Amino acid sequence: MTRSIARPTPLAAALVLSLTGALAACSSGPTAPSESSNAEAAAASTTSSEACPTAPVDVVVSVDQWGDIVSELGGACANVKTILAGSSVDPHDYEPSPADAASFAGAKMVVVNGADYDAWASKLAASSAAAAPVVSASEVTKTADGGNPHLWYSPSAVTAVADAVTAELSKLDPQAAGYFGDRRAGLTTTLKPYDDLIGRIKAGAAGKTYAATEGIFDYQAEAMGLVDKTPEGYQRASATESDPSPADIAAFTSILAGKQVDVLIYNTQTEGSIPEQIRTAAEQAGVPIVDVTETVPPGQTSFEAWQDGQLTALAKALGVSV
Repeated sequence: MTRSIARPTPLAAALVLSLTGALAACSSGPTAPSESSNAEAAAASTTSSEACPTAPVDVVVSVDQWGDIVSELGGACANVKTILAGSSVDPHDYEPSPADAASFAGAKMVVVNGADYDAWASKLAASSAAAAPVVSASEVTKTADGGNPHLWYSPSAVTAVADAVTAELSKLDPQAAGYFGDRRAGLTTTLKPYDDLIGRIKAGAAGKTYAATEGIFDYQAEAMGLVDKTPEGYQRASATESDPSPADIAAFTSILAGKQVDVLIYNTQTEGSIPEQIRTAAEQAGVPIVDVTETVPPGQTSFEAWQDGQLTALAKALGVSV
């Protein structure tokens, strides 16, 4: 199966018109990549009005899934620039501009996802910011290349990355170590509703089943004890970036028609006839559908608000009181 924004290599656009109805590339709309300092997110999430005791550290982050978290951790003591923020461009395919290279050149610290998700960022860090420490989500979570790269959907990865970022910021600016420690504690408080929602869903719905049009949500589903019933053929096609066979698609629609899953997880940032066919099958069978996105959607100002909205929808679909 060809991939959307969530997969490791580009979609072949021609496959969109194939008889099997392959997925179209990336999100809807032609939005170009944008660059952001995440200033609004940092301001919105500030837990203390305390000014930075030293000069802010210049930090470059590859993608906004981590950019929001880094901004919250850095507060007034970090100038955070996210290269791909609010963009429909697939991070796998992104070709950095000279301005991006210049941003890396001035960075005192770099944060990337890794696991083949944003290889361009790791390359720029090595070539343009060789002296800057790099926090890689894949490295701190020991996720190998080729593994599921959507690490921001793993609660344990969010914690590990936050701890690693705080540690590096404190090393870079020891005078602000106390400030960064306070920011890390503040993030724990800010993420409590997120952690609580995961805990409540696990307590009330562990063992319930789901199927997904994309694998982006798998880490979080696993953390909540949900069982993945996505047909194996469909999953294999997804992992190998090939089209699911008609039999794979039929198996998927069949389990939906038979209400053999409790919920369908649907990536709204994917276009194409295959996901639409699967969604229609769920709608016709009365299987609840929970919409998720790979990147922070427009209108969301923070990581936690984005995740809380999706988790609340999931809890409702699974009959869990929150």
